[in-house]
Amino acid sequence: MPYGLKITFLVHFIVAAIFGLVLLLIPDTYASLTAFPIQHPAVTGLTRLLGAAFLGFAASSWFAYKETLWERVKIVVQMEIIWAILGALAILWGLFFAGFPVGYWMNVAILLAFAIVFIIFYSRK
Repeated sequence: MPYGLKITFLVHFIVAAIFGLVLLLIPDTYASLTAFPIQHPAVTGLTRLLGAAFLGFAASSWFAYKETLWERVKIVVQMEIIWAILGALAILWGLFFAGFPVGYWMNVAILLAFAIVFIIFYSRK
């Protein structure tokens, strides 16, 4: 497995773990920092669910980081590409049509950066 892909998995693990822990444990704080106030308990629950998903993605990146064979991480790379693109599109929709705060452009940039890097490594194999 390419060294750069291993580093990508490690960076992804760290970023996803941070976002996951924040969204799962302190969603109101995240909402305050991003100017997206949570006004309903159901939204807080969905935010925590997203945090749990991020922690799952973090775990998969950690396991992939520890692997040495491309064949054993290929499906993780494919999943990351799909997740990053769909996640970026969902946030873009929110930015353009649902009044998401401007700070969410950072989330789009992070997701697209990971999508591009994972696509590059996937296309090389």
